[in-house]
Amino acid sequence: MRTGELIVLKELFYPLVNRLTFFNIFQYITFRAAYAAVTALIISFVLGPSVIALLKNVSARQKIREDGPETHRAKSGTPIMGGLLIILSVVVSVLLWQDLRSLHTWLGLFGLVGFGIIGFVDDALKIFRRNSEGLRAGFKFSGQVILSLLIVMVLYSTRNEHTTLLYLPFLKYPVLDLSIMYIPFAIVLLVGLSNAVNLTDGLDGLATGLVILVAVTFALLAYLTGRVDYSEYLQIPYIEGSGELTILCLAVVGACVGFLWYNSHPAEVFMGDTGSLALGGVLAVIAMMIKKEILLIIVGGVFVVEAASVIIQVVSFKLTGKRVFRMAPLHHHFEMMGWAESKVVIRFWILGGLFAIVSLSTLKIQ
Repeated sequence: MRTGELIVLKELFYPLVNRLTFFNIFQYITFRAAYAAVTALIISFVLGPSVIALLKNVSARQKIREDGPETHRAKSGTPIMGGLLIILSVVVSVLLWQDLRSLHTWLGLFGLVGFGIIGFVDDALKIFRRNSEGLRAGFKFSGQVILSLLIVMVLYSTRNEHTTLLYLPFLKYPVLDLSIMYIPFAIVLLVGLSNAVNLTDGLDGLATGLVILVAVTFALLAYLTGRVDYSEYLQIPYIEGSGELTILCLAVVGACVGFLWYNSHPAEVFMGDTGSLALGGVLAVIAMMIKKEILLIIVGGVFVVEAASVIIQVVSFKLTGKRVFRMAPLHHHFEMMGWAESKVVIRFWILGGLFAIVSLSTLKIQ
């Protein structure tokens, strides 16, 4: 057993199957994925109070926009950077339960931690400057592009027969081979989704709940994609080793469920850019590795709509001097219309669930 494998529970216990057949269970992805979720949830739930107290002690508190809804003024001073708790929970869980010999494992963690670092710097600057402005937009965007380029280049340099192919929902076969153009396409996907989740993270529990729905959906898709029999039956591309991403997906679910205990209304802590960029980034990386890039737009439909509302608002105001929405992103528009925050969150969660169901239906409608 190599040093790098010592921490993996599968490598530690599965060899004992010769003495006790019970340990055979450690070879199954479903078992390890379930306990990855439990592990991440317990870590997030148990460490939550300590992390919140630590963030308060270092004055890592939210600064509220002056032009935002009046109801948000009471949130001023709520600890931010709670995304550190999510990242820690996912990383520890994945290192315990996932196969560390798999490129999928390390690329997923690299996306999670890498985008989390960019968000951490942004949040830290907000705290240091004591306002709602963080990392300058140009620097933040450049960092996201560079990180995305590194991730995509690793994928491209280790590509398989499916890597550069573009698959559309409801169609059996790829519609296009992007070849070298897959690189800029994937960069746009990574940067776009990480920012979309970031924009959605504006109400208590909103982004957290939606990420849970997307990650559960991707957990099932990753498992099916990593099985020769199921992928052949459903006529979706089989990606060797991608089943291990089921563990990463459910680790994200567990961490977010634990975090939601403290992030639900009224929130005791916000994930900040640290969490939203990290979660958006890792979901995009997973989508790329299981060849569900376009399906991601449907699964994460609420994220897409939220980002689109900001684009529409900005373009409309610059071209006509008029705003389409009372406030963007879209969740603030409904708040300005008089909807209670909890009602906006729950209704957006319902939409997220519908998008997930539609996405899964594409497995049979081909």
